[in-house]
Amino acid sequence: MDKTVPRGTLKGKLTPPCSKSYAQRALALALLADGESTLRNIEFCNDTLSAIKCIEALGAEVRRTGETTLSIRGGFSPRDNVLNVGESGLATRLFTPIAALWDKPVVITGEGTLLHRPMTMMMEPLRHLGVAVRDGGGYLPIEVCGRMHGGRIEVDGSISSQFITGLLLALPMAEGDTTLKVHGAVSTPYIDMTVETAERFGGRILHSDYTEFFIEGGQRYTAADYAIEGDWSAAAMLLVAGAIAGEVTLDNISTLSKQADTLICRALVRAGASVINEENSITVAKRDLTAFEFDATNCPDLFPALAALAAAAEGTSVITGTSRLEHKESNRAETLREEYAKLGIEIDIETENVMKIRGGSIHGAEVDGHSDHRIAMSLAVSALRSDGEVKITGAECVSKSYPNFFEDIESLRVK
Repeated sequence: MDKTVPRGTLKGKLTPPCSKSYAQRALALALLADGESTLRNIEFCNDTLSAIKCIEALGAEVRRTGETTLSIRGGFSPRDNVLNVGESGLATRLFTPIAALWDKPVVITGEGTLLHRPMTMMMEPLRHLGVAVRDGGGYLPIEVCGRMHGGRIEVDGSISSQFITGLLLALPMAEGDTTLKVHGAVSTPYIDMTVETAERFGGRILHSDYTEFFIEGGQRYTAADYAIEGDWSAAAMLLVAGAIAGEVTLDNISTLSKQADTLICRALVRAGASVINEENSITVAKRDLTAFEFDATNCPDLFPALAALAAAAEGTSVITGTSRLEHKESNRAETLREEYAKLGIEIDIETENVMKIRGGSIHGAEVDGHSDHRIAMSLAVSALRSDGEVKITGAECVSKSYPNFFEDIESLRVK
């Protein structure tokens, strides 16, 4: 699908979709929990739908009881030996350790760009936990056969926290206790989200400054009634749109959230946007924007939104943390440089771990979403201040996390 986005002014109020990071964690825990859980405020984007299929394959009974509500009867008892995680990196690293709790082979496979994303960080730690692992050279598909037991293992946390999340949710159900040593942990707010969500389902995870975790084995999760909060990754795009094209208010989000992407507010303030923070809503309005500096190491999903913000700011903004971008849905640093060049914006990624963005006018052009939902949304936000229409090819990729993104943007457009 191609989408053409003309210049425009935005003004209005929206509720962003739910956090798919929280949703996938909650779905996994509802699978593992005794009893029937209720999950509220679910957004049925592609990644969430993939997670639902995974928990059904692993034994959960899932019923849709409302437009955004699911009832899930837990019970880990795989009824299928193949899990298709779609294009979700989190689902891959989340459900692989969970599948390894089973004493029969389970194959984890996926689709699209996910088949080219490395999964090597999972292999040796799982083997040290007693899991037989067969993989295709460090990529999907992967076959695991447990049962995973406890022990003392070490994990490289410098690439992603997602596999750590999978281990932390699965290991409480292992037979023995586990001490998990993490080297170079990044995206620690996502680990906070994992620990918090596990606690909501009765799990206990202890850690010392994100470097060493102790997980008692033989735990039992209990069913929960859980309302999933709004997604700050999606909110970031909408708030940047307000900063460069008008005024946007978002409900059902709070800066007290443990989500890493709440830090977009810090970047918006540094750039000079008007930011009004209320108890359960945020309003961002356009002002003259200036270049800013920002460290996105612990919130790499913000890079596309930050690129749109920096492109609208006078001067050259400096964003660090590009080492986290290579193995996303696309190589996001290179993709942002390539696509923003078509819009007339210079992005320099020659310095190691640093992105420099020189603000300027946006020109009408045809750009490519690269099958990357956040890239497509970033380009659409920047198109709001273009001197002509911006045509985005492959725009359907936004359905991975935010199926109604373009419709929501249009609903805010001042006619």
